[in-house]
Amino acid sequence: MKRLAAIGICVLLATVPLSSRAADPYQIVAILSETGSASFVGTEEAAALRVAETLANKAGGIRGRPVQFVIEDDQSSPQISVQLMNAAVSKGAAVVLGSSIVASCRAMAPLAKDGPVQYCLSPGIQPPSGSYLFSSSIPTASALAASAVYFRERGWRKIAIITSTDATGQEAEQDIDAAFNASNGQTIVSREHFNITDVSVSAQMAHVRSSGAQALIAWSTGTPTATLLRGEIEANVDLPTMIGNGNSTYAQMKAYGQFLPKELYFAVPPFFAADRLPNGPVKNAVSAFVAAFAAAGIKPDIGQALAWDPAFLTIDALKRLGPDANAQQIKSYLQNLRGWNGIDGTYDFRSVPQRGVGINSVVITRWDPVKQGWTGMSKMGGMPLK
Repeated sequence: MKRLAAIGICVLLATVPLSSRAADPYQIVAILSETGSASFVGTEEAAALRVAETLANKAGGIRGRPVQFVIEDDQSSPQISVQLMNAAVSKGAAVVLGSSIVASCRAMAPLAKDGPVQYCLSPGIQPPSGSYLFSSSIPTASALAASAVYFRERGWRKIAIITSTDATGQEAEQDIDAAFNASNGQTIVSREHFNITDVSVSAQMAHVRSSGAQALIAWSTGTPTATLLRGEIEANVDLPTMIGNGNSTYAQMKAYGQFLPKELYFAVPPFFAADRLPNGPVKNAVSAFVAAFAAAGIKPDIGQALAWDPAFLTIDALKRLGPDANAQQIKSYLQNLRGWNGIDGTYDFRSVPQRGVGINSVVITRWDPVKQGWTGMSKMGGMPLK
């Protein structure tokens, strides 16, 4: 009888679905650019998810089930992103994090039209309101709107721009036009473009130099940014320069150290100006973020920051809803979430659909080559500090 009872228990356990076994990890697929042109940010996002996984599991995981981020490398290729997304969808994923760049997120999005929730880790994409697509961090539009405030208040009214011809650059140019215009007393006096495979922008920078511009926006992400900054120095363009906040990494600043402009600015989340934050839940979230990486021997920057809040927003949704939550339930939870405090500010998805944070979570910083870090130059929203 004992033997039959034991057999019965074994049969019963064998029939229990894997998803319901408390000891089994809850797997969240993350499609990231660990290699290729966007690897500078993708590798940091992957590192952030590993730290987040450890922290979440110390806090009990998802209702007792450990969290496991399954990181897939799309090699910075939209085509590979689509293949990996198809695989995740076929396995019934309720939520997928990634990818790291605009082009890959765009390519993946049609596959998530009716779910799973896709949490893109590039802030450059603009998800349709009410969709299953969400985007990390402050939107490019808000970053540039805050930049326009800062430039105007500094007296920089004549603006030159150079943007890449890829999806990232196209999105940015539209946002620049919306932010820097006559209604703000600003004029774009030179509008230049380049391909991300170009090795020189000397002709474009010659136009910038002769345009009478008072400041320059050189917008791209990753290795093409080095081409822009090198071209600026080679053409003797000596202007305050704003570059894409996706480039705010210690590794890039070290690599580009020999050809950085004298005044290099970034429009970034509050994490980058932690010393300027008032005491409160956001500063507490930033302190916890920094401490978590310090324990891992890492000094975090934009790559880790882009993955951090989406990871914990996803985990919190699953804690609230349970590990059997479907894509529609997770989407509904996020769309109605307010008052959630992270390193990018206090989230309100009702006011800022699909993202939760906007211009009030943007601070202008300047790279300080002496201290090898960023210094806060504005209040939230772009008004210069007195």
